[in-house]
Amino acid sequence: MKAFLEKYIALLALVVAVLLWEAACTLFAIPVFILPSPTAIFASVTTLDAGRWATHILATLSVALSGFLLAIVIALPLAIAIVSSKMLARLVLPWLIVIQSTPVVAIAPIIVVTLGSGMLPRVVITTLISFFPLVISTATGMNSVPSELLELSKTLRAPRNREYWQIRMPYAVPYIFSALKVAITLSIIGAVVAEFVAADQGLGYLILFSTSSFKIPLAFASLFLLVVCSLTLYGLVSWLQKQLFPWSIDAK
Repeated sequence: MKAFLEKYIALLALVVAVLLWEAACTLFAIPVFILPSPTAIFASVTTLDAGRWATHILATLSVALSGFLLAIVIALPLAIAIVSSKMLARLVLPWLIVIQSTPVVAIAPIIVVTLGSGMLPRVVITTLISFFPLVISTATGMNSVPSELLELSKTLRAPRNREYWQIRMPYAVPYIFSALKVAITLSIIGAVVAEFVAADQGLGYLILFSTSSFKIPLAFASLFLLVVCSLTLYGLVSWLQKQLFPWSIDAK
């Protein structure tokens, strides 16, 4: 029994929470437009056909994954540059902090006005939200190399590129994947924020449309699918780490 509870405690807690939610909505007769019951949320899924659901889900995932990949392309070289040059680190880090401290929700309309209402501004918004942890974690990981290894590398006159790819990067892998797990969930948030501002499809757009039409169960169903997408992408990143770098899981 103890082993069963340790393995399935999270799932059991979720089931209990859903049952209590259903019971509270029924017992206290909570209006659907305030808090719909799980059965009402499940029933609202049938208001859209499978094709329309797939269109909205794919629209959100395409923006989230595009912004996530662009964040990786920007963050990793930038982290290497920061580690390689103290002067560059002093120059770039304050700007990164300023960008991270600026609420993306506030500048999202400006980005849409500047770049138009297509997919590009949504990808840019997603990238801005998700790239910061990648830069900081990668730089931290590359700086975590023991100084003895770096001194040995210099003594053996190893080229600078081998120092980074054969010494610094392996040490940074656990940090990079920790950041990737954070960034992939942030990319979903970024895609939803972008869809709130300018979109005609996507789960974020569907939530905005549903709430404005007082179709609260449909909004909750869209929110549930967003959570499923986020957890699925998080699990995919974890799976890739186990497959490609199993030694890095307990290395940090």
